[in-house]
Amino acid sequence: MSRESALVSADWVEEHKNDAGVVLIEVDEDVSAYDAGHIAGAIKLDWKDDLQDAVRRDFVNQEQFGALLSDRGVKNEDTVVLYGGNNNWFAAYAYWYLKIYGHQDVRILDGGRQKWADESREFTTDTPQPRQSDYQAGERDESIRTYRDTVRGEIGEQSKALVDVRSPQEYAGDLVAPPGYEQEGAQRAGHIPTAASIPWATAVRDDGTFKSADELRELYESKGVTPEKQVTAYCRIGERSAHTWFILRELLGYENVKNYDGSWTEWGNLVDVPIETGS
Repeated sequence: MSRESALVSADWVEEHKNDAGVVLIEVDEDVSAYDAGHIAGAIKLDWKDDLQDAVRRDFVNQEQFGALLSDRGVKNEDTVVLYGGNNNWFAAYAYWYLKIYGHQDVRILDGGRQKWADESREFTTDTPQPRQSDYQAGERDESIRTYRDTVRGEIGEQSKALVDVRSPQEYAGDLVAPPGYEQEGAQRAGHIPTAASIPWATAVRDDGTFKSADELRELYESKGVTPEKQVTAYCRIGERSAHTWFILRELLGYENVKNYDGSWTEWGNLVDVPIETGS
């Protein structure tokens, strides 16, 4: 994957948003944002109601995901362009999710909602009514996801790199959730031992777009996160770490990157796992 095939600009979206075979999908942390205004033709995915199992803390299954995208009118051969708020937190999560289930052509609008709004481009409240499709989700690609037992077993291995992408306050153990959010979700604060602190926000510019490839390489390699290593990213619930997964895998071409989406809400509640605090 190259930067050119993983990202699209606002100009590209403006030019191609009505093309047959191009599907815009908005995925926001604030699930009400879409209803207040979205790019014309974009459909909505609710990260919690649509993408999470109602009982188990896991994805919806293969059949459910196929039914979901069929209901939204998405076809397997479509170019899916994702965007959202918070510098594409959940757009990156949905990108990773679509790759888990094998969708081939997925891209992110560089800068997301912020970039679109900053350029005074049009939002609409008209909701599209797509025709039902017959989307066939693939088997899960488990090579880009990892789990708590694997993470614990790999702590300290020199061929591995663990990246904590949360805020410095969360990493240090001063907070258990991002600053400004309700401080809940884990009984313990801190970070997984040996994890490098590389906050996700350091990878984007003020306008929400991703930094250049050279800037990104310097950011990660200076903390020992180098291409020959197996890299695991984590955050609190998996969306910010999906953002870092996207950068490393899709923008920088790292070949072995995994998202630990159990992240701190799981690790900080486990019995008898190692936790460190401080910066």
